[in-house]
Amino acid sequence: MKIVVSTHQGNLYNEEVDYVVIKNNDGEFAILKNHIPVVAVINEGYVKLVKGNEEYYVVIISGILEFHDDNVNVLAQEAHIGYNRESAKNHLDEFRKERLDKNRKEQVDLTQKEKELREHLRNSKAGQL
Repeated sequence: MKIVVSTHQGNLYNEEVDYVVIKNNDGEFAILKNHIPVVAVINEGYVKLVKGNEEYYVVIISGILEFHDDNVNVLAQEAHIGYNRESAKNHLDEFRKERLDKNRKEQVDLTQKEKELREHLRNSKAGQL
């Protein structure tokens, strides 16, 4: 069966696997080849990908999984892949922390620029006759 895991940044994983195990708020379940169609919401959880003796974990935040005709499609707001669940989760947490720090810095920069713009408008007496 084929699985495609995508985020807004593009495809994270696109390969054939033997089966997947999904962990979401409702619990944990597996999907094998020829399974009935399934749609599942993954607020915070993971998809375990099994291919032969290899296992990978995709930690997901805010995602949806759809299975139909031996194709698994996962769309996630945030996702990270690793050889085990802990490493994938740690990498995702690091990525999220870096992004939040960057967003905070940009917000501070934007606030400062907005303050400077107001001051320049006041000093230029724009709009006054």
